Amino acid sequence: MPKYFYHALDKTGKQQLGVVDAESQALAINDIRSLGLFPTRVREATKRDEKRARKEKKGLDELYFGGVKMKEIMVMTRQLSTLIDAGLPLLRSLNVLIAQQKPSKLRDILREISQDIQSGGTFADALAKHPKQFDRLYVNMVRAGEVGGMLEVVLQRLAIFMEKRQALIRRVRGAMIYPIAVLLIAAGIVAFLLVKVVPVFAEIFEEFGGELPAPTKFLIACGDFMLYSWWKLVVAINAILIAFKLSRQSKAVNRFYDIVSLKMPLIGDFVTKVSVARFARTLGTLITSGVPILQALKITRETISNSVIQDAVDKVHDSIKEGETIAAPLDETKTFPAMAVNMIDVGEETGQLDAMLVKVADIYDDEVEAAVEAMLQLMEPAIIIILGGIIGFIVVSLYLPIFTLGDSISGT
Repeated sequence: MPKYFYHALDKTGKQQLGVVDAESQALAINDIRSLGLFPTRVREATKRDEKRARKEKKGLDELYFGGVKMKEIMVMTRQLSTLIDAGLPLLRSLNVLIAQQKPSKLRDILREISQDIQSGGTFADALAKHPKQFDRLYVNMVRAGEVGGMLEVVLQRLAIFMEKRQALIRRVRGAMIYPIAVLLIAAGIVAFLLVKVVPVFAEIFEEFGGELPAPTKFLIACGDFMLYSWWKLVVAINAILIAFKLSRQSKAVNRFYDIVSLKMPLIGDFVTKVSVARFARTLGTLITSGVPILQALKITRETISNSVIQDAVDKVHDSIKEGETIAAPLDETKTFPAMAVNMIDVGEETGQLDAMLVKVADIYDDEVEAAVEAMLQLMEPAIIIILGGIIGFIVVSLYLPIFTLGDSISGT
């Protein structure tokens, strides 16, 4: 198919360069206009023109930092579903979205997808060329929707799936803001006391002389460390973080961390509930959208970060492959809660596995929210007790020498 190089103006009057595939110059002009551009010059593209267009596009991409946010993909998916459901063809719907988008990385990606579809490719294949923005879950659901002729329904399910996942992330992050803020403020107060207050008392104690109590010596040493050797603490923290990240690259160490995280009080229960909710919602959404069960399990496995839970999903995959059920291997792993296993078992027996998985996901999303609230309620008194202990130690350590020195002065 011939390629045409164009100069065009966007809605802001800025010049755009590019290349489109079209059967004729007239069709190329129509395609350019459908992108929300006003062509000023269109001609058959040479290799030099194609190179120039790629260079221009690369220059534009370098202006966008941070890639594409999940929220942008979520909104785009919802809008595309609405447009297709209203009766617009896929290509026309994409061009409408492109025209509405502000200059961004997502708009450039949508243009590439539109061009790939114009060249005869499928929507799913065009999405697969951008794995950082559209993961396997997204691509496979779209492919199933294209094959089944229900693309708008699948896009709507994808939008709902992403909205629920984003809502869960927001709830967890929102719940952690308060304790983190309190800890940071407390750390600042303690650092101020160690750097500004303790040295003043240390000078007073030196003037009086005498032997200082052990807690006071320790406090003064902490103050000196914060004042003169604080950089060692920064280096040590960074070294620990780097060592932790490097150790996560080892499968054996990574598995050890995952096992420990599941067995830790409170945290283990929370990690399990998050993993079960993600497993159930992902698998249920994929099955509802027409993705084959074995392929759906492989995709679901990739959405789970804990290797122990991943092993459980692998056992389910092998069980299904041998013609058995999902619930039995899940029960054998002793990783999934009994309620979730029983609900999945009922879903298999009644032929409503997809609907039951979605119900399991809804239940455990609520459980996660309740677990976050419980953890937060426990963290608040724990933080108060710890901070009270630290401040109390500082006060006692500062006043102990006063009583000791007073006794020695009165004795003399």
